[in-house]
Order: sequence, then C-alpha cells, then structure tokens
Amino acid sequence: MFGKAPRVLPSVGLSGSGALSHVYIQHPPLRCRVPGSVGLFFDDANKLVLSPTAGQVFGWKTNSLAQQSTPTSDSVGEGPVLSIRYSLDGKVIAIQRSNIEIEFRNRESREAFVQKCKSESESILGFFWTDCPTCDLIIIKTCGLDLCTYEPGLKALRLVDTRKLNVNWYVYTHESRMILLASGMQSNTFTAFQFSFGGVIRLPRFEMAMTKAEANQKPVLYEEDLHIITVYGRIYCLQVDRVAMLLHFYRFYRDAVMQQGSFPIYSSKIAVNVVDNVILVHQVDAKVVIMYDIISDSHVPISAPLPLLLRGLPRVNGSSSGFSNIDAVDLETDEICDHEDIIYGDGWTFLIPDLICDAAHGTLWRIHLDLEAIAASSSEVSSVLEFLQRRKLESIKAKQLSLSIMRTQILERQPVPVVSRAIDTLVMSYLHSVKMGVSIQGRLVGDIHINSIKHGAMSGGEREYRQSISGDVQTESTGLTAGSTGNIRSSIGSDAEENMNLELLGSGSGDSHTAADIEQPLQPQGSGAGENRSESDVPGQRELQVASAAISPDEMYQFIFASVEEEMAGDPAYLVAIIVEYLRSAASEKLKVHPNLNMMTIQLLARSERFAELWMFVLNKIVEPSKEVALQLLELGRQNFMTRKLGMDMLRKLMLHRDYVLLLVQDGYYIESLRYARKNKVISIRPSVFLEAAVSSNNSQHLAAVLRFFMDSNPTFKNTTDYSMYRRILNEMSAVAAA
Repeated sequence: MFGKAPRVLPSVGLSGSGALSHVYIQHPPLRCRVPGSVGLFFDDANKLVLSPTAGQVFGWKTNSLAQQSTPTSDSVGEGPVLSIRYSLDGKVIAIQRSNIEIEFRNRESREAFVQKCKSESESILGFFWTDCPTCDLIIIKTCGLDLCTYEPGLKALRLVDTRKLNVNWYVYTHESRMILLASGMQSNTFTAFQFSFGGVIRLPRFEMAMTKAEANQKPVLYEEDLHIITVYGRIYCLQVDRVAMLLHFYRFYRDAVMQQGSFPIYSSKIAVNVVDNVILVHQVDAKVVIMYDIISDSHVPISAPLPLLLRGLPRVNGSSSGFSNIDAVDLETDEICDHEDIIYGDGWTFLIPDLICDAAHGTLWRIHLDLEAIAASSSEVSSVLEFLQRRKLESIKAKQLSLSIMRTQILERQPVPVVSRAIDTLVMSYLHSVKMGVSIQGRLVGDIHINSIKHGAMSGGEREYRQSISGDVQTESTGLTAGSTGNIRSSIGSDAEENMNLELLGSGSGDSHTAADIEQPLQPQGSGAGENRSESDVPGQRELQVASAAISPDEMYQFIFASVEEEMAGDPAYLVAIIVEYLRSAASEKLKVHPNLNMMTIQLLARSERFAELWMFVLNKIVEPSKEVALQLLELGRQNFMTRKLGMDMLRKLMLHRDYVLLLVQDGYYIESLRYARKNKVISIRPSVFLEAAVSSNNSQHLAAVLRFFMDSNPTFKNTTDYSMYRRILNEMSAVAAA
C-alpha cells in the first residue's frame, strides 16, 4: 500500500502561472478513488494502479493519465490485501493475504488456490512476477528467495529453486528487474539479483557506507532510504545518508557494485523520480526539486533548486449563493479540489520512474520537465544544448529549443568560440543518433511552430537534399577523450547502451572502466492487464514525437543559416565566420553539409568583395566543390575573371564535360572547346551549337575553322544539312567581306 492518510497542510501557493519551476505536475490528476477501497497499490510491471475493495479490484492504466479513464474490474474474493499484482500476461491475479499466504486467481476460469509458507519460522515479505525463462514468480521471504513457476493445470506453484539468506527487507523495480535484499544488524549488507529474459544474475555481496552520529554509532538503513533507478540504460541505486546529508549513488556492474559519487541533500525526507533520464531529487521538507543529469562529466545540479509546480488548477470564483442546491457529487468534487493544490502532502508516495500518488485521496500525478524553463535558466549554451539533445520524451520541443538557441546566439553575435562549441555539440549529437540508428525523420512543418525561427525561402537553384551520410559517419569511441570535441562526444555519446540488451559477458576487474554493465532488460510486449509502453502524455504532441532531438544538416541550413541570413545582411563577415566553424566541425567528422550552404558562403564573401578569401575557400576546398558552386562562381565571375576561372576549373575537375564545353563555346574558344569535346568523348552536343555560336560572332574565320574541324573529324559531315547551310552562310560572309 502507498501510505497512511495525510494530515491537512496549507497550500504553498505554487499553482499560479507566474511561479518559477523546472518540474511540474499537470491538473487534473488521474482520479482512482472508489467507495470502500482498502488502499492503492502500484503494479509497476503492468503499469497499473490497483484499488481493492470488498471482493473486487479496480485497475487504471498509468500509460495515459486521462481524468475520466475507465478502470478495469476483477473479482478477488473477500479478505485482507497486503499486496496485489497481475501476471505479465494479465491472466492471473496474485494477492498476498497475510505474511504466510498468497492467493492466485485465474481471470478466465475464476479458479483460485492459496500458496502458504511451509515453515512457521518464515514469513513472506513480498512477491513479483518475472519474465525470466526459468521461473514465473519470485517470492521474497525472511529466509531467502523462492523461484517458482505457475502451473494452472495443477492449481499450484512449482518450486524451481531457492536462494537461502537472511532478509530484513527488499527493494525491487520491474524496470530494472533488479532486487536488493538487505541483511545484517544495520541492514546495510546487500545481495542483489537480476531476473530478466536473459536469466538470473547474482551480483557480489556489498555494503553501503553509513555515516555514524555521536548518539548512534550503529545507524540502521531503512527501505525508504534506497531507490533503484534506470538512467540511460544503466542501473543505479541511490542511498540516503541522513547524518552526512548526502545521497550516494552506486552503479551496478556484472561483477561489482561501485559507488560513483554523492549528491548533497537539504532535507531529512528525500524522494526520487526519473523523467527522461533526468534524476529528480525531491527535498520534501524544503519543498524543492533538484535535478541531476549524471551522463555529463560534472555531478553538479542542472540548475538551482526550485519548487514543484502544479499547472492547470481551476480557480473557483466568488459567491456562495445557491450553496443549498449543491448536491453530494459537487461537494465531493469541491473536496477533491480543495486538497489537490497541496504540494508534498504527507500522503504523497513517489513511484519510480515518474509518478506521484496521493493514496489518501486516490489521485495519481505524472511529473514532467519544463525544457523551456531549464534552457532559459542557464547561460552555458553548449551545456544546455547537450542536455536538450539527450531528451527523448519531448524531442520535438527539445529540437525547437536547440534551433532557437543557436539562432539567437548568431543573431546576438556571441563570440565565435562560444558558438563554435555549440555547433560541435549539435554535430556530435546528430552523428551519434545516426550511428545508433535513431530515427531523425521528424519534420518541423505543419502545425508545429518553432519560436522565433523564420522559415526563409530556399534559393531557386536548391535541389532537394537527399544525400546519405551512412558511409561518411566515423565510428567514435564513447569513452572520455581529450579536447573539447572529445568531451562533447563523451557527454552525448556515452548513452550508447540505452534500449540495448547488453551481452552477458563477465569481467575479471571491478574497475568502472572495464567492468561489464549489468544487463538492462528490454520491456516485454504488454498484453492483458497492462502495456509497457512509454508515452509522452503531452496533449496534442504524442503523435508528433520523433525519436531524437538531433538536428540534421538540412535543418541546420534551413532553420539556422538561411533563417538568419536576411537579418544579418549588413554584417556578412560574422556569419561567414560561423559558417566556417560549422564547415570545420562537419569536415572533421566527414559529415556532408547541405549544398546550399556552400553557395551561401560564396555569396556572402562576394557581397563584401572579399574575393581573395573566396578564392582561398575554393582552392582549399573549405567550400565543397559541386556543380551548383561552380555555376555560382561563373555567375560572380562576370565582374571578376579569377572567380570565373575557378568556376571553369571546378567544372573540369568534377568531370562535367558537357557544361565545360558549352561555357568554352560561350566564351568564344571554339577550337579549344571542340578539341576538349573530342578528347573527353562529349557526343551529346550537336555540331549546330558550335556553328551557330561561330555565326553569332560574325567572324568568318571562326566559322571556317569550326567547319574545317568537323570535316576533318567526321568524313560524312559533308553530307549533312548542317554542312550545306553553314557553308552557304560562310560563302555569304566571305562575299560581304570581299566587297
């Protein structure tokens, strides 16, 4: 059961729209209050909140906290309920009736049987269903673990194995499939097991350090002091040390459990949630939340401690006239609203990963991150972008904010090194998403609006960008490396294990850099009582979510560089410097940029008449050669011969022979163009093109030279209509010249 009934506390006044917060809950909650309920229970394996009554149990799915969610209902018979869980396939309900018996009820056949302890010296502490291939159910007793399979035909459990050890209490989460069994006088000695579809893994026994107080040299660790969490596909345990006022966190490896660090705490009562891989440490007495993102190099909080915000709470206006006409239902609704604005009530229970339950009033809240507020509270741009790029639940919003931040940095003309670090962050995030095979197909179009981003029109010569980078992305190490780019890579890319089933490999060392991670199980497909699906529950956005906030080269050009070009028309030098930093970052990782970005760079350099730099960019291939770039150089070369020559050379080096020949003809180099065409086997250009150009020059010598070339190179040319026509024109031009 979640907890005892709370005493009434005054509202802390955090439900107003002007309150500052990075974390919030949204009104209305899921209301799961039924008459005659004996309490609320959370079935984390099936994502269900269960409310037993006399003879029945009602269940609400927590995947979507809809206010009017219709509960399921099952018969459970009479009797006390200490714990209740559905089987993973949803066919069986297990109810712990006392500390010596568990009742099993088949939902289809309605048959039931009771499993009791065989020895009077042992008692049942709890149980859970598992997807382990060797067993279906784990029963935790004071004398150890019973691994059982459910036998519906025999109406019994079959004991598969036992693990004998003294158990004071235990902590388990289905998300991690990890159970911690506390033993010893101080309950600080632990044995850990993981029951997953890969089998049973037993970790080495370990102890958790506890600071001794002067009045208590042997402090005792309690169940509420431990929290198992899963962050970026890794399993951790958080331990509250009230004497030292620290929250220690341990990471589980297959062959070791290692302490990774400590967080300071400011309250004697601590609660924990995990939202989108961000650890939320609730300082319940202080009524604030501290956020940590432990994938980064630093273990400092993401931002300053701020209160938990309640959003969307309706306000009742004015007068009490007509009170006598309010019926009992309205009174109950008013009563609920009266306590729903209380933050951190005594009856609140925090359910990992992201739920808060008020058991006394039968309400369930989901906790959310306010990405916009988090982004606005930090001045360290690259750190904010790293944080946003790691977000998955609201990836569209994270992408919008990332684009808006980058655009603002450029428009405000921040120092180039600052913007360069931010660009490196976005490039590394995109490459990591591609390497991990994460979908980045989301489009920022239609009803999705990017704040403060102008959707500039593309130039007329733009081709649809469809270049694949699959062969250009280098596989990088996800470990810590030297240098700024390496640090960015480690902070973004070190979550490579997320949603992956790690190989069941042992390691002979307990070092954190060599020990093999404990397996992070994949969630099974839900069926029956509940479904193990992760949903954002953000109204109107669930169907719009993409898997990654990474920004592609297409989006970098369209929503950043093309967007700011118009507003920075008077200062092309700064924008060129920023584009060069992006080209440098992309080239270092062999990432192809959008073709129009190269043309934009040339335009900006030519606009400020910085032709020497333009030539250097082309010769050093800072601007990637392409037909579009070559044609633009030729266009700009009308006023600058060297620029036109660079365009011609680029066409030739790109082996665009036909375009090169036509340009030679246009410039009057007829014989040279004909020789080049013959040498490179350009046969798609008709002779009339060269002959007509020679006629247009009004030079009989040029026309005669072209005719002679075709007569020498093709003996049958004299039999063509082109020869007859242009021979006649040549004779007429010669006659006019002689006269």
